[in-house]
Parts: sequence; structure tokens; C-alpha cells
Amino acid sequence: MQIDLDNVAYIGETSVTIRKSRRRITIPKEIVEKLRISDGDRIRWVLFNDERLCISKVKPSSASDKLGHG
Repeated sequence: MQIDLDNVAYIGETSVTIRKSRRRITIPKEIVEKLRISDGDRIRWVLFNDERLCISKVKPSSASDKLGHG
């Protein structure tokens, strides 16, 4: 995958932790701060056929989404 570094705010790596059926990842501090991610926020995962992965913060579309009713 080619990446235009002029459009990149952060590059980093984290480990995946798998214990039985539980899978965990750690979001780097720089990304949490930049995207203002907080407890209860939703993250969207898109896996492409060529094994590229796109992860993005889901922006609530209404007040009910913030409360988990959407």
C-alpha cells in the first residue's frame, strides 16, 4: 500500500492481545487525543479484499445516537 506522507498525522503500531474469545487492541494515545475518543464512542472497521484495513471514529448523527438509541 502506498501512503502519501503529506496526508499522514500519525503512524504507529500496537499489539493485539487474544485470550480465548476476547480480543483486545490498544489505541495509541496520540490517536485518542487527536480524534477525541472517549468511553462509549464507536469505531468502524472496514476490511478490504486485499487485506487493507480502515479504522475510523463513527460520528453520531443525532442526540439519540450518543445515548445508544440509534
